[in-house]
Amino acid sequence: MSTQEFNSLLLNNAEFLKPFAINLTRDNEAANDLYQETLYKALANQEKYNVGTNIKAWLFTIMRNIFINNYRRKAKQKTIFDSTPNDYLINQTSVTVSNSAETNMRMKEIQAAIKELPEIFRTPFLLYFDGYKYNEIAEVLHEPLGTIKSRIHFARKLLKEQISRY
Repeated sequence: MSTQEFNSLLLNNAEFLKPFAINLTRDNEAANDLYQETLYKALANQEKYNVGTNIKAWLFTIMRNIFINNYRRKAKQKTIFDSTPNDYLINQTSVTVSNSAETNMRMKEIQAAIKELPEIFRTPFLLYFDGYKYNEIAEVLHEPLGTIKSRIHFARKLLKEQISRY
């Protein structure tokens, strides 16, 4: 295929690329850039086009590949590598002081809220809190698995309502 034939074939089928470019980029300026780059790549790689191949599909593939490559390039550019030494943060010796009085008050409030739960919710919740799995609790209490899950869910919900937010 001669260069002139390829150029006319390219120009006759290039208009179908514009809506596809807009669909990919969602921006008119970026779509025009993508369109122009696609036509440039098609012209530069004319020898790779096989006569009889669907030119629209060939052009769409070129455009899609350019878009994907540009997207990946932009994603890499947004990654920030911090190579500065963080000696200050690493060697910082900040000490946190625990407030045992406040912790004890919170624990007493939580334990009181758990004691106020109805027995039907309290027992499965305490077993779950102790580390038992749902199916183990169901076996111990001789209840269906779904019942145990819903009772634990309702126990949590009641506890959230009873315990004030910190």
